[in-house]
Amino acid sequence: MSNTDIDPRTPVVVGVGQFAERLEDPGYQRLSAVDLAAKAARAALEDTGADVEAIAAAVDTVGGIRQFEISTPGAPAPLGRSGNYPRSVAGRIGAAPARAILDVAGGQGPQHLVTELAATIATGGSEVALAFGSEAISTVQHLAKAEDKPDFTEHAEGSLEDRGFGLKGLSSGQLASHGLTDAPSQYALFDNARRARLKQSREEYATSMGELFAPFTKVAAANPYASAPVERSPQELVTPTEANRPIADPYTRYIVARDKVNQGAAVLVMSIAAAERLGVPREKWVFLHGHADLRERPLMQRADLSSGPASVLAAQHALDLAGLDVAELSTIDLYSCFPIAVSNICDGLGLKPDDPRGLTLTGGLPFFGGAGNNYSMHAIAETVQRMRAEPGAFGFVGANGGTLSKYSVGIYSTTPAGWRADDSARLQAEIDSWTAPEQAIHADGWATIETYTVKHSRGGKRTGVVIGRLESDDRRFIARTHDGDEEILAQLADGEPIGTRVYVRSFGIGNRVTTTEARMNELFPPRPKVLRENYEHVLVRRDGHLLEITINRPDARNSLHPMANEELDEVFDAYFADPDLWVAILTGAGDKAFSAGNDLVYSASGKPVWVPKNGFAGLTSRRDLPKPVIAAVNGFAMGGGCEIALACHLVVADETAKFALSEVKVGLAAGAGGLIRLPRSVPQKVATEMILTGRRISAEEARDYGLVNRVTEAGKALEGARVLAAEILDGSPTSVRVSLQVMAETQGIADTVEAVTRHSEAFDELMVSQDAIEGITAFAQKRRPVWHNR
Repeated sequence: MSNTDIDPRTPVVVGVGQFAERLEDPGYQRLSAVDLAAKAARAALEDTGADVEAIAAAVDTVGGIRQFEISTPGAPAPLGRSGNYPRSVAGRIGAAPARAILDVAGGQGPQHLVTELAATIATGGSEVALAFGSEAISTVQHLAKAEDKPDFTEHAEGSLEDRGFGLKGLSSGQLASHGLTDAPSQYALFDNARRARLKQSREEYATSMGELFAPFTKVAAANPYASAPVERSPQELVTPTEANRPIADPYTRYIVARDKVNQGAAVLVMSIAAAERLGVPREKWVFLHGHADLRERPLMQRADLSSGPASVLAAQHALDLAGLDVAELSTIDLYSCFPIAVSNICDGLGLKPDDPRGLTLTGGLPFFGGAGNNYSMHAIAETVQRMRAEPGAFGFVGANGGTLSKYSVGIYSTTPAGWRADDSARLQAEIDSWTAPEQAIHADGWATIETYTVKHSRGGKRTGVVIGRLESDDRRFIARTHDGDEEILAQLADGEPIGTRVYVRSFGIGNRVTTTEARMNELFPPRPKVLRENYEHVLVRRDGHLLEITINRPDARNSLHPMANEELDEVFDAYFADPDLWVAILTGAGDKAFSAGNDLVYSASGKPVWVPKNGFAGLTSRRDLPKPVIAAVNGFAMGGGCEIALACHLVVADETAKFALSEVKVGLAAGAGGLIRLPRSVPQKVATEMILTGRRISAEEARDYGLVNRVTEAGKALEGARVLAAEILDGSPTSVRVSLQVMAETQGIADTVEAVTRHSEAFDELMVSQDAIEGITAFAQKRRPVWHNR
């Protein structure tokens, strides 16, 4: 196909640029991320061989790749940052685009963005688009504490299409609570699973990782933009030393992505019509022949943790779109943050690690540099230059984001080709339909290890993380080792753990794994279900068969942090286990608040946050509440405080009480049962309004809706609850327990007759109980019964 036969809207890459500076370089300039990107963008304009100013003026769209410091919520920027990164860069090069994009985070971003911009050009939505990204991590870390540190803060005017972080499916509370918040640990799980699949020893697999990456170091050593241009041997790469410390088994520092870089890269795409109008020589034109963008299932939903089939599917689809076999490629650059990111594509496409074409053009992320999310912009730039040097050749770029999560592929050539739409949407629907293993959030019992890693801190502390399957039902779980449990660490770090038998137990802090049930009991002795004399955050008063529990944090409006939650969980365990306690009242100290819910100040402190397995206050997720719990609400019951009241059987509130699920006001949601219990307690429309607006309702209104049983004078909620408790205590405790049990058993049965006729063993217990006999006898003898709770 000649250029004259192609639609003039066909997109072509016409300019690429890179820039880098190292701290030790002569003339080191201390450039910001914006300045680095601007240098690369200017180089891309110059690379067109046309009038730079005219090209800059023609740019109608710019797309920026996020730096790490704007890729996650709350990420620090010690030297400041731009509030509109794409327009800051555009301003530096004299461009005034109508559209500015800040793409989502992830290493797939550069190729995804180039593909998207090309597609927009092909459909007439743009003519000239510039994609760029940069990182100044090395400079930021170097100068963060310097007396003369620069200020990189800036504000650029103009609209911004900010697409957010794009982190959905990449992390979860479950992963975070077990220490899987860092990339090395998660990728290590995949490499260890792959080692087990290949039936290789630790030594054999380490050797293969070294042999995979040694050629990368040679490429990096010759690349003027590389951050670590040092050639290393396979053995040197995987042998632990002081400089090459273990990170997460099986990784040492040399074979994981290097983020201490100062690098920028840019790619300029325009329509053929624009290229001709602006005078871009045809020898500069590079066409995108194949492309694909696919996303893997979240980590715990993947059937096979030893591979990433969605990434391979994307690579194969791009090849199919280009009408090529992998053997027809002249150059290949595979994203290489960790060995598995490379070997996964090699396994899937039939590439050998020592393929004579090489698997990188830059030197790869551990050696060239892992320029934040922008590495693959450099790979595209190198590929475009190679394609121009070898007209008619084809170059492959594979860009990976997340944890083998998002994969974008581009296949480039100077051979003219019209724009081809890909079929990624259909393939993504297929991926989303793949069967996922059933998960056990709370895992208990014997299990086998599916994969694992051991994390190594700089101080020498080791922590094991295991993904396994329960023997009882094959559900998948995640667990970590208990601090100091050398027995299980030895099995993980020195043995061949995958497929071996371990014991797991769930706690509020997460699942813990060790070698045997006996060892688990040594590490976590069972907690006695008895009341203590004193608690730090709770007051307990026992009055005959009544237990009064007071949340004693009035200075924090009785909000709850993990330690207070644990104490309440312990108290309720004791209450439900004690046959001499028949009714409990829960209230808050002082007259300002029953409970303001979660202690947000504590949560924002960065300290560990967890909730007992039985939920907030030890109640909201407790499956069985066999004895009555009365909430005595004095003042505010906000957020989690309202959820606690909803979990109680009965609520007595004073006239000053206010109820609200206020989580939406602070960017959260009522995850401790409020979203479920409130619509089941008050009219649906009322519940929806309260949930979506955070609206507060008064005690009187709450009573009218059925959320509150009784309203008292101000300051009299506890007294009112005691009156209600006395009325309950006047009846048979066995009857009360049986009634609560039957109500709970039938709550989910919609058909009334079916619920009424359902047999419950609770009634059998009641009929032979001492209390039933005592009640009938006392009635016949016209005396007050004496209850025994049996």
